Amino acid sequence: MTFPLDHLIFTPHDVDLARSPLAGRIDAETIVLGAFNPGMTRLANGNLLLMVRVAEALKEPIVEGHVRAVRWDAGSCVLDPWPLALVDTADPRKFMMRGGGWRVMALTSLSWLLPVELDPEGRRVEAVHYDRAIVPAASWQCYGVEDARISRVGDRFLMTTCSVSPERHSTTLYTSDDAVDWTLEGIVLDHQNKDMLIFEGLIDGKYWAQTRPLGDLYFAYPPDSEWRAGPSINLASSPDALHWKPSEHPGIRPHSATTATARMGGGSPPIATDKGWLTLWHGVEPHGVVGIYRTYWTILARDAPWRTVAFGETPLIEPAPALTEPLRDLMYLDSVVFTTGIADGGDYWIVASGEADLACRITHVPKRLIG
Repeated sequence: MTFPLDHLIFTPHDVDLARSPLAGRIDAETIVLGAFNPGMTRLANGNLLLMVRVAEALKEPIVEGHVRAVRWDAGSCVLDPWPLALVDTADPRKFMMRGGGWRVMALTSLSWLLPVELDPEGRRVEAVHYDRAIVPAASWQCYGVEDARISRVGDRFLMTTCSVSPERHSTTLYTSDDAVDWTLEGIVLDHQNKDMLIFEGLIDGKYWAQTRPLGDLYFAYPPDSEWRAGPSINLASSPDALHWKPSEHPGIRPHSATTATARMGGGSPPIATDKGWLTLWHGVEPHGVVGIYRTYWTILARDAPWRTVAFGETPLIEPAPALTEPLRDLMYLDSVVFTTGIADGGDYWIVASGEADLACRITHVPKRLIG
């Protein structure tokens, strides 16, 4: 499918590491492994704001028979060395510990959030605000802050992120009155509950959110069920956006008739339309190491967000190898588009995505294609 505008707006080449919040805090040369998965919202001046995840990695993670993990500690960066005999280093983003009875990993990069201001249509970068970068602020963020999603509810901006540490892999909340100055409110969802998307509006006076708890075990549906067991998009509600109660209604689940959405998770925060809540989400088809990530759409009932009003059976946005071809020398995986933001552009939706865990992609999706 072709779109009126579909381009990479921000890539690793656009990050100035001399202005990184890690500059001078880490005793090793670093590179940008990826500048991707941007949360997006519209500022008071009409411009778009991306909160770009910058994965800053060691240029040489392996030194003298050890691979080093990057960890934030009290405003500084620590390099933790692990003997190569104890780990699997096949993936440049991380390394896995051998043995132990369950999966344990460490990261060769540390992620922080970089505010990037775009023009109102997402065609060009207007400013990059290094002075307002968001870095870890607590022990439960020591491996980084990842994958922002921004929702505006009334006059308040709510930004959820994944905070990564040995303590827990949690969802954290930042709030702001202007999407410029952010306050860290703390942990709102506990271990391995990812892709939290807060609806851009209240339902019966409550905040609602999509969540995606992960696990290593799922119970089977009956053999003739229309659903497939596995990760699904769940729902939760809250009186204050801080304390969340899971909904007893199921959310969006994988269909048994296809493997294209065998694994799924939230993409852009649900936005109100005349037909209901429009939500974009990713479906993952098992393939290779990480699978093929595509973006799908669903419209949910305004007063009952667990009820589907309409949905698209075919992908709305697919990975675009032609866009990343100029960055081929930087790529470490492909077949991934990971949608993370949406804004109204009039006759089209402005959609922000991460492409190949590498760069930020802006796509103008005509509204006639949805609903």
